Amino acid sequence: MAEFEQILKDLKNKVYHPVYFLQGHESYFIDKITSYIEENVLDESSREFNQVVLYGKEVDSLTVVNNAKRYPMMGNYSVVVLKEAQSLRGFGRSADDPLIKYIQNPLKSTVLVINYKYKELDGRTKLAKAIQKNAVFFNAKPLYENKVPDWINSYVSKNGYSIQPKASHLIAEFLGAKLSKVSNELDKIMLNIKEGSQINSDHVEKYIGISKEYNMFELQNAIGKRDILKSNRIVNYVSTNSKSAPLPVLLGTLYSYFSKILKVHQFANKKSKNELASVLGVPPFFVGDYTSAARYYPKHKSVRIIHWLRECDLKFKGVNNVSTSEGQLLQELVYKILHI
Repeated sequence: MAEFEQILKDLKNKVYHPVYFLQGHESYFIDKITSYIEENVLDESSREFNQVVLYGKEVDSLTVVNNAKRYPMMGNYSVVVLKEAQSLRGFGRSADDPLIKYIQNPLKSTVLVINYKYKELDGRTKLAKAIQKNAVFFNAKPLYENKVPDWINSYVSKNGYSIQPKASHLIAEFLGAKLSKVSNELDKIMLNIKEGSQINSDHVEKYIGISKEYNMFELQNAIGKRDILKSNRIVNYVSTNSKSAPLPVLLGTLYSYFSKILKVHQFANKKSKNELASVLGVPPFFVGDYTSAARYYPKHKSVRIIHWLRECDLKFKGVNNVSTSEGQLLQELVYKILHI
């Protein structure tokens, strides 16, 4: 994150480099840097002459290099964006690849941006060494899921809004760590509410479609409190509305939840509230929910529940299960968690 922010800061200060190599599995960061360069390095009038976007499936290295070696017309820079570089024929496989030779000695009046998504270069290759020496190299790694709520808070804050902790965790639980998807849904909310206001669970329900009462987060909380009535209400709703909480996602959420409860049993008497929050990967104000749940679910019971979660996942995938539906699997699982 810090490296991403620094690259954007330099770009906003008009500090441009001849080559940007953006690789990795989190496309959001790659797209943001690329879009900023496309939209801001050149003014609108010179983009027609001095900016070109190429796609790895459609070109070869020599075509990229020929475009990168063109001097700008009536301006200081040319911008060449190579998207889908992971599909470029023979990219980096030969030591004589013209693109490697160009990166070793790039034209200072060209800003070449290479998108290499969903893959990472072998750092031992000649291409990787040329990039590390002569380019801005950025590896876009996915966020850990427990970091997504903080990222959401930062994202809405930069846009002039705030968000309730419950709402940010609800979005994170439902949408996961795919930041492009999360940012799109947050943008949708911010477009529809008063500028500078606080995003709450009502907004999440209205504009994203995540029920504020019947969702994974509320089911987790109800199970944590052993609220049998509320748990059953949510299970009944989810069983007939599987899109509101797909079983594989819900199982992952509950697995993470009970794994944290096991950590509470391990560390609760050894660490302060803030230290325990760090171990669990949650804000300190959520620690009480986990310590309370740990009283209902002792260590041996939590271990059994994790076993049931794995068993349920296998049944969902068809192992030792011929006809039990997704909803029935969930009902059976929650019954065992609450009653056995």
